[in-house]
Parts: sequence; structure tokens; C-alpha cells
Amino acid sequence: MSPANRIPVLVGAGVAAQREDDPLQALEPLGLMARALERAGADSGVPGLLQSANSIRVTKGFWAYSNPGRLLARHIGAGQARSELADIGILQTTPLAEAARAIAAGEEDVAIVVGGEAKYRSLRESITGRNGPVTVQTDERPDRLLQPKDEILSALELQHGFAMPVQQYAVLENALRHAEGLGFEAHRREIAELWAGMSRIAAVNPDAWLREAVSEEELALASARNPMLAFPYTKRLTSQWNVDQAAALVLCSEAAADEWGVAADKRIYPVAAADSNFMAPVVRRCELARSIGFEATGRSVLEHAGIGIGEISHLELYSCFPVAVRLQMRAFGLQPGRSISECGGMAFAGGPLNNFVFQAMARMVGVLRRDPGSYALVTAVSGMLTKQGVSLWSSARPQTEFAFADVSAEVERGSRLADLEPQPLGPARVASYTVIYDGMEPASAVLVCDLPDGRRTLVRSLDRGFAERATREEICGRAVELSAGEPQLI
Repeated sequence: MSPANRIPVLVGAGVAAQREDDPLQALEPLGLMARALERAGADSGVPGLLQSANSIRVTKGFWAYSNPGRLLARHIGAGQARSELADIGILQTTPLAEAARAIAAGEEDVAIVVGGEAKYRSLRESITGRNGPVTVQTDERPDRLLQPKDEILSALELQHGFAMPVQQYAVLENALRHAEGLGFEAHRREIAELWAGMSRIAAVNPDAWLREAVSEEELALASARNPMLAFPYTKRLTSQWNVDQAAALVLCSEAAADEWGVAADKRIYPVAAADSNFMAPVVRRCELARSIGFEATGRSVLEHAGIGIGEISHLELYSCFPVAVRLQMRAFGLQPGRSISECGGMAFAGGPLNNFVFQAMARMVGVLRRDPGSYALVTAVSGMLTKQGVSLWSSARPQTEFAFADVSAEVERGSRLADLEPQPLGPARVASYTVIYDGMEPASAVLVCDLPDGRRTLVRSLDRGFAERATREEICGRAVELSAGEPQLI
């Protein structure tokens, strides 16, 4: 057990949001992050604590600031704070867990983690032709820049234009449906019920972007307002990233919390965290209906804490698409019907590009404070369910040292990957697929296929009749003949 004064503790959480139709009146992302940070300081009860920050870790967004941590440090009067920037592709658990680990190791006393977006403002700028003011910063570098080591997409996926997240997640969703033996209608009901439940949670979350309960029918059925994007996903089943939202979290050592007089009921403890940074493109994954990364990260944090999943009172599962949630539920052994969000998920509470975990965590802080002695599990995803992160939190002081594990090597050993064939000919079997739409009409199909020798390939059918057939007839597991022309089901 670490000395009591080195135990990391989260003492402040703040969020900021705006829905300003006039972009000239709307804050830029930096302004939203600054506001969230001020609110996090106020939430701790001792705003002056921010000036003692040793580090400010920021997750990269759509914006172009080269060193936003430095700008924020100046804003709060923490000129000595080291600035870090986590690029897109770095799990959002990483800066949180690294802050806790640095505190536990005695390297830092106060650490800030923050992120934010103003994508709605950008949307309004494009609609109105009026551009709001923005801070220009392109030549100052952060003290540390975190970047992913590998590419998310393979050359074969890029060759076939199979790069949009909604298409890739739809392929995973259809593979899981087939693995579970669900018919199309039963599957449609299942994912619509899951998302409708999250909309009801968002409806009572004052910080949610969309505060409306949506029916299963409205979510599942394609319409002009809810077009089908990639079978089986309609627009409302996907993450909503056109949001203006920011969140900030303040962590410190128990010694600093005691010194500054942070109240005991404000303190939330990081217990453990685990990341898998092993990266494999979707098309190479032999087991499309399984998340080995979440199995490993979930097992790591629970074993460290010595508890089971049934002892977790509160969950926030990363919810970019239904299959992400459903694969996590399978990986963690969660039963259907279990509540998996406290904020309402990324389609309703809001899914800023690289900041949702902090938004969710800010909400979770309040939940844990109101439930003394409870545990919460918060997860993160990067890419196409490519990387997985899990963090475990408690409103009770932990009995073990904080641990941050990288289980990438374990996940790599447990992952079966197929070599790729860019120009396939002959027989194959459909591992999964999706259908791409042109307006309301099925326009093309993308098939992930297994070849007899164990290799994997990707083919696209431009036959609208074939695409329409694949929206009403299961083709996962079907034999197919690949040629220079259209693929033919056998």
C-alpha cells in the first residue's frame, strides 16, 4: 500500500456546454475548456488548487491549437504546469490513468485532465457563413505529445473506400447478430431498446446534448429524419459529435487534498485502470463478434481490486455504436437489461470526438458522491473498437495501490489475425457485411470474406439488387463466388 499521502484522488469535475446558433456569440473550444476547468476548480471547493497544477493533459480535438495545455495553464495561473497533448488515437483512459500513476509515484501533486469541442459552432459557421473568433496557436509545442504507434485502417480497406466508422461498426454489428443467431427483426428490436433506454437516461441528465426520450420505433425505422447510413444503423443509432461540450477533471494526492482542505465527501478514488493498445484493422480480425481487448482490460482492473462485475454499481460503457456496447457486455459478463450508462451515451448525452470519457466521468463523479462506498466502471474505445480502456473508481478509499496496466501484449497473443488477399478469385465465405445507402435506397454492399486457405479479403458489390437482398436476408456465413465482376452467392 502506498503511503496515505500519495494515494491519488479525484477532487473536482466540471463541464461546459453551449448551443448558440450565432457563431459570433459562441465560445471557441479553448473557451469551453477554460470554463469547464474553472467549474472543476469550484467543484473541488478550493479553486486555488488549480494554480498548483503540475500538469495539464489535453486530448486532441477537431481544433488546431498546437499546445492548448499551455494556454489553459496561463488562464488559471499555473505557469509551472507541464503541458501534454494526447493525439486522436490515444485512449481517453490514458491521460487519466497516467495522471493518477504520476501522483501515486510522487512525481506530481496536482494534475488536470481536460478536453473539449465546438463542432456545433463549426456547423453553424458553415450554415450562416459567419465565422467566430478563434485563438491562433500553431507553432508552440507541448512538453509531451502522445501519438498512436500504428494505423487504424489497412491498405485494403482504404482501397475499397471502407473507412467510415459507421460502415466498419456495422460490419461488426452484423457479425455479432449472426453469432447470436438473431433474426433481423429481433436484432433490430434489441439495439433499438438498448438505445431507447439510454435516451431516457439522457432526458434527465441536465448536461446532456439531447434531452428527449426516443421510442424504439423511431430509432429502428429508417425515415427522412432518421436515414439508414449503413445497415443496420440508422442515423440516430450513431454517435452525435456535432456538439459544443468540454469537461475537466482535477486529481491530486491525498496530502494535497488534506493541505488544501478538500472535503472528504468530494473525494473519488481511482482504483485501477488498464489499456490495450494493440491495433488490428477490422478486416484482419478473425473473431469479429468478440472483443478480446475488453476481456483483458476488464479482467485486469477487477482482479486488481479483488471484486467481481456484480459488485460494480455504476457503469458507463463507451457507446459510439450499439455493437461497441454489446461486445463490452459480453466481454464483462453483463446480463441484458443491466443499465450501462449514467449520462445517456454518445448518441444523446453527446459524443465529442475525443472527450466523451471526460464528460461521462464528470457525471460519474456526482453519482459516486451520492452513493458512498460504491464502485464505478468507465470504459473507452479508440478507432474501430481497435483499442480498449477501462478505469475503476470508488467513493471509498481503496485498500490496494492504484495500478495502471498495459495489457497490449496479452491481447496480441490472444488475437487471431488473417493475412489479406487484395485480388481474390474463386470460392469464399461471408464473415460479415454491411449495406451502404444512397438516400433511402440500398446502393452497394461491402463483404468481408474468408478464403479457403485462411486468408481474408474485402469485396464491394455495386449491384443494387444484391444490396437490397442483403437488408432482408442473412448473408453472414453464406458461400460466395468471387470473380473480377460482381460477387455471387452460391
